[in-house]
Amino acid sequence: MIDALSQALVLPGLAWLALAAFAGGLTRGFAGFGTAMIFIPVASLFLTPVAAITVMVVTDILGPAPLIKRAWRDADRPELSRLAFGALFGVPLGTFALTALDPLAFRWAVSLICFALLALLVSGWRYNGVPGVRFVLALGFAAGFMGGLAGLPGPLVILFYLSGRREISVIRGVSLLFLFGTDILLVGTFLLRDLLATDYIVVGLICALPLAVGATVGQHLFRPEKAKLFRFIAYALIATAALAGLPLFDGATF
Repeated sequence: MIDALSQALVLPGLAWLALAAFAGGLTRGFAGFGTAMIFIPVASLFLTPVAAITVMVVTDILGPAPLIKRAWRDADRPELSRLAFGALFGVPLGTFALTALDPLAFRWAVSLICFALLALLVSGWRYNGVPGVRFVLALGFAAGFMGGLAGLPGPLVILFYLSGRREISVIRGVSLLFLFGTDILLVGTFLLRDLLATDYIVVGLICALPLAVGATVGQHLFRPEKAKLFRFIAYALIATAALAGLPLFDGATF
């Protein structure tokens, strides 16, 4: 463990990973989403796909701990349980696909998924239907698959909830708890497939502190009456991270 800590502290880009973790935690704190969408594009600049998701999962399990109590109070629990059941089947399949994914393709996929989500949200698209049980189960499955494949279980769920008319507190609660549960599933799947490397677990533990600080600050900043402002800030942070993760900028100096 001491050797792993020594290697983690000299990892190229560690400071950027910590900054991305703080920004992701800040966004999670006041919007209920955004951690992976900010962290994964940045992590993909310095880590392999499996390593990037490992760090994200370890960081994301510990970092949001201060928010769990409030999220449980606000969430729509029956709907949350349906999403989680769908993800139970989607995560292992996504992880299987991840191991065959080229690192360059991983970076393109992560950034383009984030940009596509932002485009739909900014366009003002709205889901006006009434989601049934099958729809929510399918949504959970698809989100879980994306979590295993690209470390992004949130985009589909976020798009569904933020495009609707639900209260922002309910959105925050369901999103945060679903993402937390998906991380638990990812850890279990990675353990079964022997994909969890000690070095990157330690990096995740290091990044958990700035994420927790950011989440706590974000939660204190959150005000329901300023939901539009917080969404705009979240969108700006996600767009910045997605842009930085594009392979087009590999020649840039970070």
